[in-house]
Amino acid sequence: MKADDSWQKALRCAQSALDKKAYDLVVLDVEALTSVASYFVICTGRSDIQVQTISQAIEKVLRQEGHRPLALEGISHGQWILMDFGDVIVHIFYETVREFYNLEGLWAKAPRCTLPEPYSTQAMDLRLETG
Repeated sequence: MKADDSWQKALRCAQSALDKKAYDLVVLDVEALTSVASYFVICTGRSDIQVQTISQAIEKVLRQEGHRPLALEGISHGQWILMDFGDVIVHIFYETVREFYNLEGLWAKAPRCTLPEPYSTQAMDLRLETG
C-alpha cells in the first residue's frame, strides 16, 4: 500500500471521529519508528457511549471503502477502543483513560501530522469547546 493511501485512510478515520464530536484528535506518523503501522489516530470521547459511537462511525466508513479491521479491542467497555486497519491504528479513549496511558508521551518521537482543512479547524473547534 502506498503512503498516500495510508494518509488518506488516516484522514477518513479522523473525519469520521470528528463527525461524532471526538476531541483532542491527533495523528502521529509512526512509520519510521515501528513496523506495526504508518499512522496512529488518537482521539477522545466524553463517555463510553461516545467512544463506542466514534468507533462504529469509523468502522462503517472504512468498511464502505473495502477496509476491514484486522483487530478490534475494547468495544464492549468503551474505555479504550483499538482499531487496527494495518497501516492505520486508531485509539479512541475515554478522557481519564487517555490521560493515564499517555500514548503521545510514549510515542513522543513520532511527529504529529498537520491536518489539512477542514480537519484541523474542526479538531481545534472541538478542543476549544472542551477547554
